[in-house]
Amino acid sequence: MPTEPTISAIAHVIQLSVAPVFLLSGIAAILGVMAARLARVVDRARAIEEEVMAKPLPPGPLHEELAALSRRAQIISLAIGLCTTTALLISAVIAVLFLSAMFSFESSAVVASLFVAAMLTLIAALILLLREILFATAGLRFGPR
Repeated sequence: MPTEPTISAIAHVIQLSVAPVFLLSGIAAILGVMAARLARVVDRARAIEEEVMAKPLPPGPLHEELAALSRRAQIISLAIGLCTTTALLISAVIAVLFLSAMFSFESSAVVASLFVAAMLTLIAALILLLREILFATAGLRFGPR
């Protein structure tokens, strides 16, 4: 029969949960940046599509830009998915910490595995964000065309 968790055990779990909660705040900020980048890509793509629909042109620079925007949107959408997965994994870490305190079971392997998985998905999301940024800046042209 499981023992009743003590206040000190729950307080200890709350202390352990503080770092993952701060990590969730950072992930939320990164998600905000990614969502803003996706919104700008979508807005630009809609503007170009309107221009193409207004006066249909043979394939050219506008069509190339639409293709590039489509690729950027795919990359950043995948990054958002991975970042959201990271937040879910960190939330699972917090839940397992509390469940282990309430039901007195050893959770270190589960918590460590979830945390490592969260860090791997965060790394992948950040790599994709960097890839999208590099892809966006590669197509920049300054000065006369």
